[in-house]
Amino acid sequence: MEFVKFLQNPEKYEKLGAKIPRGAILSGPPGTGKTLLAKATAGEAGVPFLSVSGSEFVEMFVGVGASRVRDLFKKAREMAPAIIFVDEIDAIGKERGNGRMGGNDERENTLNQLLVEMDGFDTGDHVVVLAGTNRPDVLDKALLRPGRFDRHISIDVPDVEGRKEIFKVHLNKLKLAKVEEIDIKQKDVDFAKYQEFKTKAVENLAGRLAALTPGFAGADIANCCNEGALFAARENAKSVEVHHFEQAIERVVAGLEKKSRILSPDEKKTVAYHEAGHAICGWFLEFADPLVKVSIIPRGQGALGYAQYLPKDQYLTSQEQFRHRMIMALGGRVSEELHFDTVTSGALDDFKKITLMAQQMITHLGMSNKLGQICYDTSGDSNGGFKVHNNYSEETAKIIDEEVKRLIDEAHAECTRLLKEKIQLVDAVAEELKEKEVLTREDMVRICGPRPFLERNDAFDKYVHGDDAFKGKPKTKLDKDKKEADDQDSPSAATA
Repeated sequence: MEFVKFLQNPEKYEKLGAKIPRGAILSGPPGTGKTLLAKATAGEAGVPFLSVSGSEFVEMFVGVGASRVRDLFKKAREMAPAIIFVDEIDAIGKERGNGRMGGNDERENTLNQLLVEMDGFDTGDHVVVLAGTNRPDVLDKALLRPGRFDRHISIDVPDVEGRKEIFKVHLNKLKLAKVEEIDIKQKDVDFAKYQEFKTKAVENLAGRLAALTPGFAGADIANCCNEGALFAARENAKSVEVHHFEQAIERVVAGLEKKSRILSPDEKKTVAYHEAGHAICGWFLEFADPLVKVSIIPRGQGALGYAQYLPKDQYLTSQEQFRHRMIMALGGRVSEELHFDTVTSGALDDFKKITLMAQQMITHLGMSNKLGQICYDTSGDSNGGFKVHNNYSEETAKIIDEEVKRLIDEAHAECTRLLKEKIQLVDAVAEELKEKEVLTREDMVRICGPRPFLERNDAFDKYVHGDDAFKGKPKTKLDKDKKEADDQDSPSAATA
């Protein structure tokens, strides 16, 4: 809104001797709405909007990029007040002098011209330059200095309330089953009451879907809503229902179901026990994320099965959370070790995750008593993008390897102890998975009993814990179940 006020009433600031900021870098992951925010800023200010991609400046002919930059700024000055938006500015704005292969002269000439144009702004031009990138770390320092891009605005993925608001925008464009029910049932209700019912139905659905989609950007949410409508159309449904959106979320997260990939009975049994190991570990580990669904249906991203969890929106991760996540990731391999004579390649992705997690804990987060509170640069010295050597000694590298192995071995031992203790529940979950292929949270509660501690996820409690939020019913029984689980010295599932 700062730039909007500058462009709407520049005299207010110039009268006090202030200079209008010349530009801002909008940085963030793909799909978070950087371009949309730039358009909205121009629309709110009521000024012309000139949009161009960074890659459009670079051509095979020398001098074309610099010429296009000059033409763009000349046009903007003629239309002032105006906003220029350069999308993916890292295409021309990468730090100079790092090229080892040659062929960067044209890009550097274009960048130099951009720097000259931004320096050449007169304070009375009233032209603001916005630039979008998801790689702010590679931009040239001359581009980022004050006087060129004065503001650095970080646009992260939305939290649960932000996702809810984005879902509401896209859901209002769809024909929803819950809204159709209101249309049928509330014929005699006055319009204001009808609108209230309709708004509440959309809000409840948006909240549930927002809780099911942690980490989704705005573009992912738009895609999810569209996929839900496509699923409904394939089924010849008259409106889009909740299960259509849940199918869409699964497709975005885990890929398309590969119904043509038929597993042999032995493979199906192995996958069932593998996923049951993950599910049981997650169920009985306090700092594990709430489980929503576990499936052994092969997916397009190469997974033969997967478990869907709901990580909460948080900015800090404790050592115990890391440890429990590692134990949960090892649950599949340990379950195979306990139930079969040999293990399979199914734990490859799990090993990648826990190895990276352990390395981060040791080298970046100071969670090792041997190495202490030091952050080691594991990227090493580079030459033209190629790693040459680590920035620490061979002895330190050896200690890092030992500490990473120690963390993983400890997690493996704890996982083995837990699954041996809950071996009957692993068998029960695996057998039902073989039969049904998909188990929901309600199935897990029926088989294992309630989790032996309170869920620590506000979004999960508010929108997903049962159907309470969606149906608008009070959380009476579930709250009682949770209280009973807390009051018991040993939960019902632990007796198995």
